[in-house]
Amino acid sequence: MKVIICDDQAIVRDGLELLLKLEKEIEVAGLAQDGAQAIDLVGMAHPDLVLMDLMMPGMNGVEATRRIRAEHPETKVLVLTTYEDDEWVFDAIRAGASGYLLKDTPRARVIEAIRGTVMGKSYLDPMVAGKILGQVASNQEQPATLITEKLTGREVEVLRLMAHGFSNADIADRLHLSEGTVRNHVSAIFSKLDVTDRTQAAIIAIRHGLDK
Repeated sequence: MKVIICDDQAIVRDGLELLLKLEKEIEVAGLAQDGAQAIDLVGMAHPDLVLMDLMMPGMNGVEATRRIRAEHPETKVLVLTTYEDDEWVFDAIRAGASGYLLKDTPRARVIEAIRGTVMGKSYLDPMVAGKILGQVASNQEQPATLITEKLTGREVEVLRLMAHGFSNADIADRLHLSEGTVRNHVSAIFSKLDVTDRTQAAIIAIRHGLDK
């Protein structure tokens, strides 16, 4: 899998590059020091994933994530940052980030998150997940019928499993479907809910009580 590292600090970029080069199945396809450079590299290298910092001079990671997901939807973005402020968390997720980790995350967890994100899973640092669940809980839960009226019964089943963090392969196994069929259901869910990312879809599912 091809990965681009985007961080404005050279010591962080170099450290992450050395870390990832220890993994045989991961190829570091480029290093970027800001969001604009990351967008250019994605256009040239077509990576599977961008490991993205947020607070950078010039174009920040949120705007870069939004542009990458819009222009190269096949490329995932995994945020790796020191910032856990609510505003950064929700802006990054709304922009289409598939996961959000803090820089003190253990090495093994970072590698696991990279592999899993490329396969379609979503990863959130426990502190970040707590903020999201707290935000959802603070809002009045919406009736599930607002979702079930938009989605077919099968799409609701797929969305419920997405809310629990299952990948397309896991969902296919549980529902006895092909992965291609699950991908089609996920695409339909994204379109009907007007979202671009599994994490965004999962938050909507939680808000409507479909994670229970």
